[in-house]
Amino acid sequence: MKNKKLLFLIITLTFSMFLAACGGSGEDTSDTSESNGDSNEDQVSIEIFQGKVEFKDQFENLVALYEEENPNVSITIDTVGGGTDYDPLLKTAFNSGDAPDIFNIAGPQGVVDYNDYLTDLSDTEASKAALEGTLTTVTDGDEILGLPFNQEGYGIIYNKRIFEEAGIDASEILTYEDLESAVQTIAEMKDDLGLEGVFALPGKEGWVMGDHAANTFLAPEFNHDVMEAFESETVEFEKGDEFKRYLDLQAEYSVGPVLSLDYSQQVEEYFSLERVAMIQQGNWVYPSIEQMEEQVAQNIGILPIPVEGLEGHIPVGVPNYWAVNNQGSDEEIQAAKDFLDWMYTSEAGKQSVLEDFKFIPAYEGYDTDLIVDPLSQEIYEYAEAGNTIGWVFAGYPGNMWGQDELGSNLQRYLADDATWEEALDASIANWEEQRQ
Repeated sequence: MKNKKLLFLIITLTFSMFLAACGGSGEDTSDTSESNGDSNEDQVSIEIFQGKVEFKDQFENLVALYEEENPNVSITIDTVGGGTDYDPLLKTAFNSGDAPDIFNIAGPQGVVDYNDYLTDLSDTEASKAALEGTLTTVTDGDEILGLPFNQEGYGIIYNKRIFEEAGIDASEILTYEDLESAVQTIAEMKDDLGLEGVFALPGKEGWVMGDHAANTFLAPEFNHDVMEAFESETVEFEKGDEFKRYLDLQAEYSVGPVLSLDYSQQVEEYFSLERVAMIQQGNWVYPSIEQMEEQVAQNIGILPIPVEGLEGHIPVGVPNYWAVNNQGSDEEIQAAKDFLDWMYTSEAGKQSVLEDFKFIPAYEGYDTDLIVDPLSQEIYEYAEAGNTIGWVFAGYPGNMWGQDELGSNLQRYLADDATWEEALDASIANWEEQRQ
């Protein structure tokens, strides 16, 4: 019996020592795992809700790399955009109590709409590296409430091969008359060039007309200053006649039906497959074109939308900002900041921003000679030369005036349900109503 008791005691002690060595007790497990960064308490999960579909896959790849380097952080991405409106879904997420940790705002109206939820990001490395002027619309006193995605520019993207075969020198297209002449030349040669139309105007997308096209003609009215537009009680459309003839030109020479044409069809089905010669878009379309037809992507350029007095200028600005939800835990807020810092200031992040996202950086510390796509290269050259038009549509009322109000009124005009004057008058009235 004594031998059996002794054997039992030895086995018990040995097992206890084994558990202690392996961190088997609750207290020891916690201490050991905390020191190794593997405990549940150290694990942080953050959710990103973003609206840039053009770099969805590339962004997910970068997040996977970050998670690999930071195994205690788990990041979920929800991408909404293209044919789906981002802002209403973001508001729904906040109203439902399922708000993301990182989300997008578009300048001053976003600061107003989400002010109660915005974290001050002035202590981030990214905010310190942001280029001069890129934080103006998201600064409130000493607080910086957003970090710029990138810089973008837009205009009329054209197929160089088609222009060459049509005998058109793109460098000579500066005025509306120059553009009209080139369009008519291509239209006359449409069959020989294998085209279905000169343009693909996505009339289904109110933002293409109401945000981007309109901005080009409204920017001079507000001295190219987004905050002046944001604080203005009215809009007059001083260059409304120029805007009309530009939109009419696209509609007349576009594949149709225009009002059924959406963004994906415009970029992927028509332009990427060389079924049209031109589209109004920006450098953000390059990844989509490259994925569809790499050879086409390497043979495209951008023309300025012709505006009298601003020939040879294109709109360049910050399209969106990253915001961090201040309602999260301290750990979630810090994890969100750390990720954004890493994306824009680490070597791996900067490489991805340039080479994978195809972004024009809005931050210092980048080798802009490494900008890889021709659209971004051209836009960067316009910006460096100061040949830019203001990004005032970020100062439209309510964040959605360009798309939901002006855009829908322009759709009515294209459908012959309203005259041009009626479309603009309705849009002006809504601007003034929202500013009251």
